Amino acid sequence: MTKPSQILLWPDAPPGALGNDPATDIPVLTFHPAPPELATGAAVVICPGGGYWEMMDSYEGRDVALWLNERGISAFILKYRLAAHGYHHPEITADMHRAIRLVRARAQEWNIHPARIGVIGFSAGGHLASVSMTHGGDGAPSSADPVERMSARPDFGIICYAIISMELQPTRNLLGQSPTESLVREFSSDLQVNSATPPCFIWHTQDDRTVPVAHALRFAAALEKHRVPFALHIYPRGEHGLGLGVKGYDPAQAVPLHPWTTELALWLEEQSLARQK
Repeated sequence: MTKPSQILLWPDAPPGALGNDPATDIPVLTFHPAPPELATGAAVVICPGGGYWEMMDSYEGRDVALWLNERGISAFILKYRLAAHGYHHPEITADMHRAIRLVRARAQEWNIHPARIGVIGFSAGGHLASVSMTHGGDGAPSSADPVERMSARPDFGIICYAIISMELQPTRNLLGQSPTESLVREFSSDLQVNSATPPCFIWHTQDDRTVPVAHALRFAAALEKHRVPFALHIYPRGEHGLGLGVKGYDPAQAVPLHPWTTELALWLEEQSLARQK
């Protein structure tokens, strides 16, 4: 297994930085490359959850990266800025867009195909991933920064027990204490889907009391309306924050994972993004 490495999103101070503390002000990617003998050329930016206040980067970050690596997919865990440290939109969303642009800009260096870059997000991180799917724009061809010339739109998305609609569940940690109606609509990802939104895998549990299943249903309905391919899996039981179904995942241990991982593996194989384990 190749040792993971950390990559700064910006070589200098990030836009809107309130300080220069690496723990709170400097967003980074932790790169877990796929084993060369398995690599398919696909990559996924991982957005752990935590309500935009904290970050569950173990079971919604590292564990997921190891699971993806087993299937030949390189993984990048995004440490984005948080409301607990004074950050909201646009700084948090800028971190997400920059992450995708950076992976795409350096794809050849990392043995990645620039048109096979996806996102996976959990809870609030799932909302951030959905924002990249609905808001990720083209690059600026005239920018002096080669990263900013790249598109910020992922090629596929994986949305896990995610907040989707700010109308259903306003997330003030992202939008601030008194968001305008237009801002609430702008960051309700179900209202921003269009025909350019990439294919998506969605899963949720029906008895999730933290983020109601209605979020997943709204997003799926919007994708269907615009004829965007998607897979939707709703499980009757399961608390919020399941991750893979275990905490502290060890690929060497044959432990049962939540069924969504089996369904996702099949979906990724159907998209020619993953190898069979």
